[in-house]
Amino acid sequence: MTSTVYTTIESPLGELLLVGEKSATAPGGTALCSLSMTGQRRAAVVQSDWKADPAAFADIADQLRQYFAGELKEFAVEFRTQGTEFQERIWRAIDTIPYGATTSYGRLAEQLGLPRPAVRAVGTAIGANPLLILRPCHRVIGANGSLTGYAGGLERKEYLLAREGAWPATLA
Repeated sequence: MTSTVYTTIESPLGELLLVGEKSATAPGGTALCSLSMTGQRRAAVVQSDWKADPAAFADIADQLRQYFAGELKEFAVEFRTQGTEFQERIWRAIDTIPYGATTSYGRLAEQLGLPRPAVRAVGTAIGANPLLILRPCHRVIGANGSLTGYAGGLERKEYLLAREGAWPATLA
């Protein structure tokens, strides 16, 4: 039996909404399902049957604070996302982009053996990422090194890349 829990935390990017599932099988008792920002496209919205439970996210919140302080480069968080098989494939590929590095949508498609016309679909899958910051879709930029497409807004994407020392961007 699982139940949905949530909390909000303040960050340099504004308020973050963390949503998870309480489960006896998840380490720490909570698996993260969504991390979204105020004003984000397709952001999660608190539902009436969700329970506020800040304690369920204490470890995740601490890791986010460390990240924003420049003390953490890799997150150790159990998460459960629900996407199509294609989205999950793209999201796993995003997980491999190291801290401080960037790649382009085209390079990501090429890395996955996808044809050039699939680049738009790759971008759409990235745009559906439910775990902003933790699943580093902000590290995917335009082929010419420009900032493109970020559900949280380009200013926030620039902030995250600068925080990681990857902006101005140079493609790996």
